[in-house]
Amino acid sequence: MEVLPSLLLCMQSKACIVSYRLVESDYLGNKRFELSGQLISLLFEDLFKTMIGEVKKRMDIILSKPARSSILDPSLILRLVNIITVGLERTFATGNFDIKRFKMHRKGMTQVYFASSLSMNLGHMTKISSQFEKSRKVSGPRAFQPSQRGMLCPSDTPEGEACGLVKNLALMTHVTTDDEEGPLISLCYSLGVEDLELLSGDDLHAQSSFLIILNGLILGKHRRPQHFADDIRKLRRAGKVGEFVSVFINEKQLCVYIASDGGRVCRPLVIADKGISRIKENHMKALVDGIHTFQDFVRGGLIEYLDVNEQNNALIALYEGEATSETTHIEIEPLTILGVCAGLIPYPHHNQSPRNTYQCAMGKQAMGSIAYNQFSRMDSVLYLLVYPQRPLLTTRTIELVGYDKLGGGQNATVAVMSCSGYDIEDAIVMNKSSLDRGFGSCIVMKSYTAVYQKNYENGTSDRVLRPQRTGPGAERMQVHDGAFM
Repeated sequence: MEVLPSLLLCMQSKACIVSYRLVESDYLGNKRFELSGQLISLLFEDLFKTMIGEVKKRMDIILSKPARSSILDPSLILRLVNIITVGLERTFATGNFDIKRFKMHRKGMTQVYFASSLSMNLGHMTKISSQFEKSRKVSGPRAFQPSQRGMLCPSDTPEGEACGLVKNLALMTHVTTDDEEGPLISLCYSLGVEDLELLSGDDLHAQSSFLIILNGLILGKHRRPQHFADDIRKLRRAGKVGEFVSVFINEKQLCVYIASDGGRVCRPLVIADKGISRIKENHMKALVDGIHTFQDFVRGGLIEYLDVNEQNNALIALYEGEATSETTHIEIEPLTILGVCAGLIPYPHHNQSPRNTYQCAMGKQAMGSIAYNQFSRMDSVLYLLVYPQRPLLTTRTIELVGYDKLGGGQNATVAVMSCSGYDIEDAIVMNKSSLDRGFGSCIVMKSYTAVYQKNYENGTSDRVLRPQRTGPGAERMQVHDGAFM
């Protein structure tokens, strides 16, 4: 009879979770991001298992023959079966992820990489594409949801049909990877989580006990949820638990959610004890002198990463002077709510908000130096500005991302004419002397490929060797001044 209430409780809790996700469909805490490494690993796993099956099938055909004159060589079959290479090339060329093993059928998963400046390079790496259809005229997924504050940039999004569906990460956002669940489950039971099978009906439905859920898996109930969450946070700050494990108490659902899965977005915040920051002057001096790093602050319990759900239970102050006794965290720097491209705009709070969005799109089109290894890259086309200049007005983000070292564009002297005169709208008139002095000059570099090693159908291939001193053809080599000609 005691099993029935537990089953009913599980059904009720699942119903609550489903309704919560349906109502808050745009809530960022319910979303998981798929990174490129995770997608490629799934693709490689599918191609590798397909290749193993093909090799096994060919070996069975050879072994089933009654008379075999040659020795079975599996390495020769592996050379002939190039399923992995062909599959990866086809996926990257077409952008279609068709993985039947994992029931993935998606289009447009790859993009042509082109970078003419460092801002475009960083914009590519922080871009997030939604699975929502771009043709549907729905405002919900396009709007900036309040839970995205600090995690996604509020300004950096394209114009047109993809507006609001393609977003960019904020400056200090981190996307988590999967953490091991086994030690966390053992830790939860040692901290007082009671298994549902051992509880009576009264204990199951008691208002004082909360349900403990780890990555959607119901572990049991705890009679002191706040004490349990504080213990998990203390262990995380001490480095005994993964730094990206989050604990979230939901008072309405009477649940404590623990998350250690991958794809969650989180950001670092300074820990405050009753409104007093844990970072003191000696810590900052050690950071400036190079004795400590940012990671040492995380391991030392001075800074911790919070995801969207855990932020709901935190009271975050913008500056240390604004903190009260109830403040739990303090922002490292308020400018980190913006992304890389929006951070390049000086004084963005003085602009109309669409202007910042337009500049995020146009700032990526600037031409400059994309990297320090520009002469040893594999880009097919590379545009380099001959005389790139750093901007006249510098922001903190420009210094953080190194845009002042690898600038894009040049500082032009512009004369603004009156509207009633002979002006040109949305264009500029340039003088020839500035062009003669090198204004706007660029270098276009293109890479070409040459095949020097050809593979043949019988498994042989060309080899590049040094000239032979002896043997056939060696008599044609003449020695002149001690060197071969």
